[in-house]
Amino acid sequence: MSNTPSAVETRLAELGWEVPDVVPPVAAYQPAVIADSVVYISGQLPFIDGELPAQGKVGAEVSPEKAYELARRCALNCIGALKHAVGDLDSVTRIVKIGGFVASSPDFTGQPTVLNGASELIGHAFGDAGLHARSAVGVAVLPLDTPVEVDLIAHVR
Repeated sequence: MSNTPSAVETRLAELGWEVPDVVPPVAAYQPAVIADSVVYISGQLPFIDGELPAQGKVGAEVSPEKAYELARRCALNCIGALKHAVGDLDSVTRIVKIGGFVASSPDFTGQPTVLNGASELIGHAFGDAGLHARSAVGVAVLPLDTPVEVDLIAHVR
């Protein structure tokens, strides 16, 4: 593997982001699975150096603005898992879909805005190849009481 950063890593660096190492699984699953030319990234939580920066429900204990930042971190962790799986992020030809889950208070309906944090980061990192389909789902609770979880499907050459 080359020490030269990929174009994806260079674009992320422009935003002040560095691709993290893959986050170790917190249960019985793999962070990424490759089937033919499709990579499935398991749901990523917004871990930073092994710690969750926030817990609780969006619209109650967690502001929508904070949740947007957490979704962005989840996307960055997805990119870390993707890099671990494929080596060179420039081999990604398309981000096919992002799935996003937001632990929400009963009256919170801004899940799509929260997930824009993930979508915008992926779009900046991958350019046209980062244009994707997406789900933004409100749920009662997520693992470890995290406010946001993001998964991803990518196509690689």
